[in-house]
Amino acid sequence: MAIITHQPFAVKDLVDLQGVRIRVWANMANGDEGDPIILTKYNDRTIQVSGDFGVGGTLALEGSNDGTTWLAMRDVFNAPVTATAAKLITLTEVPVYVRPRVTAGNGATSLTVTAAAVGRE
Repeated sequence: MAIITHQPFAVKDLVDLQGVRIRVWANMANGDEGDPIILTKYNDRTIQVSGDFGVGGTLALEGSNDGTTWLAMRDVFNAPVTATAAKLITLTEVPVYVRPRVTAGNGATSLTVTAAAVGRE
C-alpha cells in the first residue's frame, strides 16, 4: 500500500478562472490510498475515475471530519460511492476531508482519479 500524493492539474482554459480547483492522483494500484483534500468551500464537486481497472479493480471514495476516521462516502440513495469502471461521480456529501482508495484489483490495476471542484473561492 502506498499513499498517493495529489498534484495540481493545470488546464490552460481554467488557469485564469477563479474558483476552480483540480487535483489528480495518478497510478493508483490495489491497496493505495490518496492523500486527502479539502473541498468544503466548493459548491460543485466531481470525481473522474479512469485508467486500467485490471481484474476486479474497485475505487472507493472516503470522507472524514477529523482526518483519522475514514468512512465510505454515500450517494443520494445511501449507496457507497465506488467505481469499477471509468465514470464521473458527483459528490453530495461534504465531509472536511475526501480521499480515494483502491480497495480491489490485480497487478494491472492503475487508476487515475481527478477531482474537480467549482464554486466560491
